[in-house]
Parts: sequence; structure tokens; C-alpha cells
Amino acid sequence: MPTELPLDELSLVFARVNGMLLSEETVERAVELLAQAAKSTVPGAIGAGVTLISDAGSKESAGSTDRVVREADDLQYVTGEGPCLSAWASRMVVNVQDVQSDPRWPDWSAAVVGLPIRSVLSAPLQHQEIAVGAMKVYSAADSAFTSETERLLTMFAVPAAALLSHVQTKDLPVKLSGSLRNAMGRRDMINIGKGILMAQSGFDEEAATLRLIQVARAERITVLEVAEHIIADGQRQGGNQL
Repeated sequence: MPTELPLDELSLVFARVNGMLLSEETVERAVELLAQAAKSTVPGAIGAGVTLISDAGSKESAGSTDRVVREADDLQYVTGEGPCLSAWASRMVVNVQDVQSDPRWPDWSAAVVGLPIRSVLSAPLQHQEIAVGAMKVYSAADSAFTSETERLLTMFAVPAAALLSHVQTKDLPVKLSGSLRNAMGRRDMINIGKGILMAQSGFDEEAATLRLIQVARAERITVLEVAEHIIADGQRQGGNQL
């Protein structure tokens, strides 16, 4: 399988995506479309995601191709570390050859054990000197992404950032504010769930976070859903332990 698309094929991909994006009204739909296009464009990718990140480092909007990508990305936001956040912060491409042995994000790497992810490639979304987020692709094989793949994803990410900037401009501020409020609300729910665990079981914050992750993995649901269950149980039963 070739490691990169010819320039004319990449141009065709973007012509198609551009046409779709120009007709979209929301940032949320735009990042979903770009995630799907990234997966189909990058050889070896089993899934892809696009995340817009605020100056403070919090997620504003995210799109992904499947549940595995959503979970791997959500665990970056929960642990506060990972290749996507590093690509955004450093404004550099991050290539993870093997999640299991890479030492850069120990909490995130431990959290994604069990997911069918071994390699990650993430590129910053940068428009007019401003890093607005990151685009990433995942592979089930180790050492799946090469320097040529890095160049391909970068070539994809540069115009993607410009396209997202266009959609953000025409997306009413109240819509983007709603997305940010939703993201903050999800983070608050997770924090409340951790707080209940800490109060009930004597966990510190790190142990409570790990417990949320463990239950999410065992139940095959998201960390947010675990937190919501803890809160609901506390309200219904007066605070039984998980």
C-alpha cells in the first residue's frame, strides 16, 4: 500500500470536502466530515478524529469516525495529556510508534490499554499563526506511520484548519458558545462523579480518575456515562459506593 496520496488525488479529496463544508452550518458537523476524510486519506488508519481546542486547552468541539477514537480522545481530555494535546501545544506533528512503550504520556497510555490502538499520528491545526486544535489518526499496528505519512497528514491539516476557520466564522457565536458550554458541562459532570467517589471511598483525585476509567473500560461505556451513573445512584440511593 502506498504511504501517501498523489497531490492530484489529495486535491480531489479537498475539493469534495470543501464543497461539503461550505454548505455546513455548524463546526460540529465540519469536524465530523474532516475526521472521515482523514481516515480515508491516510494509509493504515483505522480511525481518525479532529478536535478544536481553546486557548486554555479545553476541548471546544470534536469529531471522530468511531467509538474507539472517541474513547481514546476523551481519555486525553480526562487525563490532561496525550498526543493530540501535545501536537496542539507544541504546534508540531506527534508520531507515536507504539502506545504501549512510549513514555511521554504515562496516564493516557495506561488508560488506553485494551483499546485496539498501537500507533498514533497527530498534526496541529494552525491558521494564521494560531493553533486552533489538532487532527489525529489511529492504527492497530505498531510503527504504522512514517515520515511520509507525517507529511501527508500535515498537507491535509493545513487547509483543514483554514476550512474550519471559515466554518467557525459563519457559525453563529451562540452555536460555538453552546458547544463550549456542553464541553464544560461534561467536564463538570466528570468532576462531580470523581468528587462523589473521593467522598465515599476515600480516594484521592488520581485514584478516583483511575476508577472511572476502569469502570468505563469494563462496562464499555464512556467516562462521562460512568460519572452520570454515579451521580444518579447517589441521588437515588443516598450515595452508595460504586
